[in-house]
Amino acid sequence: MELEKRVIKGVPLRVSPRMAEAGVAHGFTTRLGGVSGGIYASLNLGMNRGDDPAKVRENYRRVCEALGVEMGKLVFSGQVHQAEVRKVTLADGGTGLERKVDYDADGLITDEPGLTLVVFGADCLTILLCDPERKVAAAVHAGWRGTALGIAARAVEAMVRDYGCREENILAAIGPGISRCCFETGPEVPEAMKKTLGEEALPYIGSEDAGKCKVDLKGLNNLWLKRSGVLTTNIDISSECTLCDPKTYWSHRYTKGERGSQAALICLK
Repeated sequence: MELEKRVIKGVPLRVSPRMAEAGVAHGFTTRLGGVSGGIYASLNLGMNRGDDPAKVRENYRRVCEALGVEMGKLVFSGQVHQAEVRKVTLADGGTGLERKVDYDADGLITDEPGLTLVVFGADCLTILLCDPERKVAAAVHAGWRGTALGIAARAVEAMVRDYGCREENILAAIGPGISRCCFETGPEVPEAMKKTLGEEALPYIGSEDAGKCKVDLKGLNNLWLKRSGVLTTNIDISSECTLCDPKTYWSHRYTKGERGSQAALICLK
């Protein structure tokens, strides 16, 4: 199912219909609805991009108000394009916004109500997961390296192993990111996918042309989720491409790195 476009208290968001129905506070932001200026206009949520910190905090205030979550209970991570999934608790609230992140992880997981997990993207995918039965949430940053390593599947495994979730109860949402139409790569990307996924990766890898091919990161992460036991009917996927629509989203490729960041947030009420 496609993510829904909503504007909540002036903030444009993309929302999973299934998660919304389950009462899980969540959203994928765009670059619209904030107060930042210049190359960061307007809803930049990246604290380390060079933007005015006061404006970034105001952007967070707006997003938190839209989602009905507390700023002091946001949790970030140091994203390093790997497959580490970190359990976080209320003691981690404020990490990234109130105090420095002192750990690396491309996935966050919790069963603490009120704690909001935050991951960032600007072409890389952001993925949210939740189990409404066991009250567990996860947030994942999946670039091509994390995709090859199965970061989405690692998050599902952690939900099952650490919190007793059942795969068939897990809801997943793959947010806006660079799509197959625009993700042209060298041979290192398809080779990494084939190394971990074998022939199952082939439908998501285009034919090579002059040493380049196009890769479907959304399709590959969908495959990882299904391989880990998440039901196809429980996976929502955004069709929006960040590189195709730089007026709505930041794209690292489009701006050549001169940009802000959008985020995906999830909180158990």
